[in-house]
Amino acid sequence: MARILVVDDEIGIRELLSEILYDEGHTVELAENAAQARESRLRQRPDLVLLDIWMPDIDGVSLLKEWSSQGLLNMPVIMMSGHATVDTAVEATRIGAVDFLEKPITLQKLLKTVAAGLARPVIPASMRSRTERPASPADPVFTQPPALAGGPAAAQPMGAVPAAAPAPDDSHLGRISLNQPLREARDEFERIYFEYHLLHENHSMTRVSERTGLERTHLYRKLKQLGIDTSRKKSSGG
Repeated sequence: MARILVVDDEIGIRELLSEILYDEGHTVELAENAAQARESRLRQRPDLVLLDIWMPDIDGVSLLKEWSSQGLLNMPVIMMSGHATVDTAVEATRIGAVDFLEKPITLQKLLKTVAAGLARPVIPASMRSRTERPASPADPVFTQPPALAGGPAAAQPMGAVPAAAPAPDDSHLGRISLNQPLREARDEFERIYFEYHLLHENHSMTRVSERTGLERTHLYRKLKQLGIDTSRKKSSGG
């Protein structure tokens, strides 16, 4: 499933949203202010952000503007507030937010809005401008290199079509097949990821928790969900 960053200064709301999203199979990171949200965003891009508007240090709209100006707004952001005006919601949407949740947030509204946000592709402005611009004479043009004297290409008669190289198999990413639903592929990746850290940390849940950034309770729940044995492996020696 998705990696979701929840940014809210109220611990009760953070814990509530975290529990709901964890139960849906998502990986959740929590931030209580803009500073923690910045650190989390720079550490790894989340698949979606739930961002509170009114926070004590920097408000959510200002953080949204900051991410947009720095080219970091390449993930869907859903704004949250219990006191925001229509103008504030409109401004956040203009900057790049994909939706708005009004507090108190109901379970059905949260899940519906998160699902819609995750299904909505977000293309950074820099990538859009690059893919939409016309070809330039300065762009590289890939052509067949001239045949080397005496080489195999030189022995081909004029006008002969060289044999095409076999297409590489791009249907797998390591052991993960890309020809499967996203949820199954994500579960396979997370299983490999957590098994790697368990092995390298000698099944120390404390160190694995620190390495992965998950609280121990959530880590145990995630490992159980993925069917990973958390017990220490016994040595095969006598």
